[in-house]
Amino acid sequence: MISKMKIAIIGCGNLGASIANGLLRREDFDPKNLTLTKRHLDSLSGFAVLGSNIQSDNLSAAANADIVILGVKPYNVTPILNEIKSSLDPKKQIIISLATGISLEEMYQVIDPTSIAFRAMPNIAADIQESVTCICSQNANPDQIKLVSELFDGIGFTIPIDESLMEAATVLGACGIAYVLRFMRAMIQGGIQIGFDSVTASKIVNQTVKGAAELMIQKNIHPEAAIDKVTTPKGCTIVGLNEMEHQGFSSAMVRGVIASYEKIAKN
Repeated sequence: MISKMKIAIIGCGNLGASIANGLLRREDFDPKNLTLTKRHLDSLSGFAVLGSNIQSDNLSAAANADIVILGVKPYNVTPILNEIKSSLDPKKQIIISLATGISLEEMYQVIDPTSIAFRAMPNIAADIQESVTCICSQNANPDQIKLVSELFDGIGFTIPIDESLMEAATVLGACGIAYVLRFMRAMIQGGIQIGFDSVTASKIVNQTVKGAAELMIQKNIHPEAAIDKVTTPKGCTIVGLNEMEHQGFSSAMVRGVIASYEKIAKN
């Protein structure tokens, strides 16, 4: 069980902190089993107050962990793996990289080729246990895959995918939350223009987006099926939707998704 595992998050930035917050919200997880590292520890002081270990020594943190999560930037994955590889036990420890665009093959160029390695792509909603996390692995047995799935299910839910789709998962799940937030900001701005104060507009938009997502999840329907229920003949909804499409709403969204994907593919 993940509650019994010692977990180290190496290079605990925004995403790592979101995962840490999600773990610490679990009732069965002991904060003492979580170690966070960063060059400058000031931003991690809140985790120390909660009982977790914070330090700058990556080697020590990795040596004492059952699961090592790499929360560093892609260009730092190889240097960090070189730094900690002497403390890694390929038969016992699980290594999880959160870095975009760094393949398992690239990781195995540094660590023992028999190591149990995963790539995972959660998003910042891990902070409130509402992330979607796509994972892939190499050398992992079913129990280890189940363990890592349990880890990320604790901060939302997990989807196992083929590694060839990891970059696409990054765009749709991790970048995607920013796309949704930008859409929400635009709705709030429109709400202000038609008469609401910003606080009220935010409350309406937040609940509207939450309701739309829950509708898709609970009813298991295509978005267009729900849209059809709202768009009455000659009504204000269809007028607004058509105007958005005339301005390139859907095509801009698709182009944005593809542009993000192409950016990863070039790196």
